[in-house]
Amino acid sequence: MKNQSFTFDQIHIEVARNATDDFNLFHDKHKWLQVTHNPFKGPIVLGYQLNTLIEYQMRLYRQAHHENRIIAENNLHFSNYQITFVNAVRPRTPVYLDIKKTLIKTIPGLTLGNRIAMKSDDKTVLLGFKKETQYPLFLADTKFNQLPDLNEIPDRTSIPNTDYFLKRKFMNNGSAKNFLSGSLAEQSDYFDELANIAHYPEIFPCSLTSGALLEKAQLENHDFKLNPMVYTSHEISVDRRFVNQLKNNDKLHILVRQLPESRENTLNQTNIMLRTYHCYGLLQNNDVLFRMTMNLVPLEEILKNLRQK
Repeated sequence: MKNQSFTFDQIHIEVARNATDDFNLFHDKHKWLQVTHNPFKGPIVLGYQLNTLIEYQMRLYRQAHHENRIIAENNLHFSNYQITFVNAVRPRTPVYLDIKKTLIKTIPGLTLGNRIAMKSDDKTVLLGFKKETQYPLFLADTKFNQLPDLNEIPDRTSIPNTDYFLKRKFMNNGSAKNFLSGSLAEQSDYFDELANIAHYPEIFPCSLTSGALLEKAQLENHDFKLNPMVYTSHEISVDRRFVNQLKNNDKLHILVRQLPESRENTLNQTNIMLRTYHCYGLLQNNDVLFRMTMNLVPLEEILKNLRQK
């Protein structure tokens, strides 16, 4: 697979950002120029597009190596992604994905894991792993049995007596198919109207969280042009049981909790403080579809750190 290349065009970025309501200026074919000190010299591919490319290629890898049977027989309900972003991907620049051989561990519980690396333009784009487990690897201890009825809480507001911001979304088959196509995944492997098949991909609901963060920042009067933020990492645990039950028009409550910035929480090998968000996707009865930690830093701080080296 190292030798197979994947190439995103600008239309793939347009389709993906429209499918997820992501209005980040870094992906806009016109407004990228308005980002102060933008080093990318053009629009860049969405992080969740790269995640979905990984999801799809891992799906093909599991099928080719007959690993789905192990996953089913051992109740490995959780799909986990740990991704560290190192560089950006530009349109029309080939991307190469390297999936390492599956490692099976039995302690503390059965785990199927694969190291992942992605390169573009001879530079490492991201590093991480994909693991299948019986329990979520990230934010597993968070409970939601004390929440008020989320259906009664206005969209884009704080949930009373909590630290959570609420963004309400609805599943849409067309948006999911567009996002798959925009991420270089074969949509017909997930959706087939004539066969009455509609299986949502794992990452698509998670990708809606980016728009939620943008809307939260917009309400807080964040200046996206003067103080752009970039992702440094995603940690995602998705419950496949609930993914398999998703249907068109299902309601998704996205909960976002921003952690206080701290000198104890910095970007690797720097003094740059991370802006960390804990995000959850809740379905009816507060069933947790996904759990995520997303880390961002100001672009200005990264550029300043690079100038000092």
